[in-house]
Amino acid sequence: MNNSYKNKKLNANELDWNLIQNDLRNNLGKDIYESWLKKISFVEELNNYLILSVPTRFIRDWITSRYLDQILQLIKNYKKDLIRIEFKIDEKIDNKEINIKEFNKKESVENISFIKDSYLQYNRIDPNKRFDNFIIGSSNKLAYEASLKVSENISHYNPLYIYGGVGMGKTHLLNSIGFELKKNNKVMFISAERFMYQFVKSIKSNEMVKFKEYFRNTDVLLIDDIQFMNGKEAMQEEFFHTFNALIDKGSQIILSADRAPNKLSRIQERIKSRFSGGLVVDIQKPDYDLRKKIVEKKTDELSSLYPDKLKISKEIQDFISTEISASVRELTGAINRIVSFSRIYNKIPNLAETKIVLKDLLNLSENKVTIDLIQTLVCKYFKISKNEMLSSRRSRYLVRPRQTAIYLTKILTSKSLPEIGREFSNRDHTTIIHSVKTIEKLKENDSSMVDSINKLKNQILYNNKENEI
Repeated sequence: MNNSYKNKKLNANELDWNLIQNDLRNNLGKDIYESWLKKISFVEELNNYLILSVPTRFIRDWITSRYLDQILQLIKNYKKDLIRIEFKIDEKIDNKEINIKEFNKKESVENISFIKDSYLQYNRIDPNKRFDNFIIGSSNKLAYEASLKVSENISHYNPLYIYGGVGMGKTHLLNSIGFELKKNNKVMFISAERFMYQFVKSIKSNEMVKFKEYFRNTDVLLIDDIQFMNGKEAMQEEFFHTFNALIDKGSQIILSADRAPNKLSRIQERIKSRFSGGLVVDIQKPDYDLRKKIVEKKTDELSSLYPDKLKISKEIQDFISTEISASVRELTGAINRIVSFSRIYNKIPNLAETKIVLKDLLNLSENKVTIDLIQTLVCKYFKISKNEMLSSRRSRYLVRPRQTAIYLTKILTSKSLPEIGREFSNRDHTTIIHSVKTIEKLKENDSSMVDSINKLKNQILYNNKENEI
C-alpha cells in the first residue's frame, strides 16, 4: 500500500495523520481498522474540510455508509472547524488486502440492514450546535423563535421550512432542534442528497420495504438542503408519500433550503404545496449589530483557547464586522484566517495586513459573485462560448478556461464541490478538485497564469472598469 500521505501534517494544528489513525484503531477496534480504515490516506485540507483517499469506490462507499461520522468526530477533537470529509479514489494504492469473503461473512453475522446502519452513522446531530450558542439578531430572530417553539411542542408548526442563503445558520437551527428533541424522540437528521442516496441504494438492494418502514417510523424528520431533491421522479414520489405518512401520524418535519418553496426547481408542485402549507420563515443577511456580536463572540472563544497569542484588536473586529456582510460563515472564515496568520507569523496582523489576508472576501456581497458571472467573464476573457466551456470536449483551448472558471468559483464562492460540479455540467467532485490543483500548480511557475487569474478576480470582485476584459 502506498503510504506517501501518512506522514503529511494537517494544517494549522500540525497533527500527524498517524495520530488520527491511532485514534481510529482505539475507538473503532482493531478488526475494523485493519479491514477498512487502514486503507485511508490523508491528501490535503481545504478550507473547512479534508480530502482523504482510498483505493476503490467500494471501500469509499463502505466507509462512508458506516464510519464517516465517527471519523469526522475524531478529527474534530483536534480541529473543530473541520465539518466535512471528501474522499477521492486513488487506484494506485494496493487494494489486494480486501477480502470480499470476509466482508460477506461480517455482513451475515451482523444481520443489520444498511438503512438502520446508515441512520446510525449519518444522523448528523452535532452537540456543538445548540440553541444556547446560536447568536440572534433581527435577521434570524423569527427563524430562531419558530425553531425553539417546534423543539418545545412537536407539530406546532408542521412542516417548518427555513430558507436563506449559504452560511446563514440554517443547519445550526436544524441541528439545535434535533439536539433538543432527540432526548425523548426518535430523530432522523439527514441531507437531501443522503436521502436520495439511500433511496437509490434501497432499490438496488431490494430493500424498499425497509426503507419505507424506517423513514416513516421516525418522530422527527429533519432534512437539510431540500433544494437538491430535484428531478428523479420516482424518488420524489416516495418522498411525497413519506411526507404525508409522517404528517398523518403527527411526526414533526423540519426542512431547510436556499430558496422559498415556490422558487424550487424541478420539484413536483404538490410537494412544493405541502412545504408551503406549514410555517415558512427566512433568514436574511446579518445586519451590522448581528455581525458585530458574532465577531466578538468568536474572538472571545478563540482568545480563551490561545490567551497568550490571540488578542484581535477592536479596530480589526470593527473592520471585519463592517466589510464582510455576505454571511455568518464568511465572518467565521475571516476570523479563522486572522488566527492562522497570527499562528504562522506569531503576531496579530495590523489593519493593512488584515486587508491583504481578507482581500477576496471584502465587498463580496456588494458585487454579487455568482457562478454564472464567473463563467461569463472567463469565457469572454478566453474568447470562447459558454456552451463550449460546459461541453464534454477536452480540447486544450477549452480545458484551461474551464479549469480557470472552476478554480475561481472555488476560491470566490462558498459553494461545495458537488454544487460546483453541478454548475459545470454535472462534473464529478474529483474533477473539480483536479481543476483547482492544476491551476494552483500552474500559478507556481507560470506568471501569465497568475496575471490572468488576478485580472479575472479583479473584475469579478470589484467590477473594475479599468481592467475591462
